[in-house]
Amino acid sequence: MIQGIEVKELVSHGDERQVFREIIRVTDPFFTEGFGQLSVAVMNPGSAKAWHIHQRQVDWWYVPIGVVKLVLHDMRPTSSTYRETQEFILGPDYGHKVVRIPPGVAHGSKVLGGVSYLFYVTSNVYNPEDEGRIPHDDPSIGYDWSKGPDIK
Repeated sequence: MIQGIEVKELVSHGDERQVFREIIRVTDPFFTEGFGQLSVAVMNPGSAKAWHIHQRQVDWWYVPIGVVKLVLHDMRPTSSTYRETQEFILGPDYGHKVVRIPPGVAHGSKVLGGVSYLFYVTSNVYNPEDEGRIPHDDPSIGYDWSKGPDIK
């Protein structure tokens, strides 16, 4: 796992009336940077967005509806996992989880299922000076966003 990436497996409680799922608490050990903003992206099937990076902001991603591939690439020269790439499949059919993305880790997404909802909390409010973009086909990362799953 890329250094600083943390995953919180979510627990659901339900009966015939509802299903309740707690996402993030201020007391969660992986939430020490605190709350800045809550946002939602409604993403269309097959769409991809990459690469996005922050210098100071932490993101926490959760997909309650749909299927999204989250791809991470460590761009921090001082990290023990520098230049490593990691993938997660997020969505209810893959276990409810929240992924913490630290500053300096490039991230992108591709919708694998139907219309998908990405809820994300950030440690800071939007600041264009902290926003970084890297082309989706950057050769130093070498990730192929058009590839399908491996045939086994």
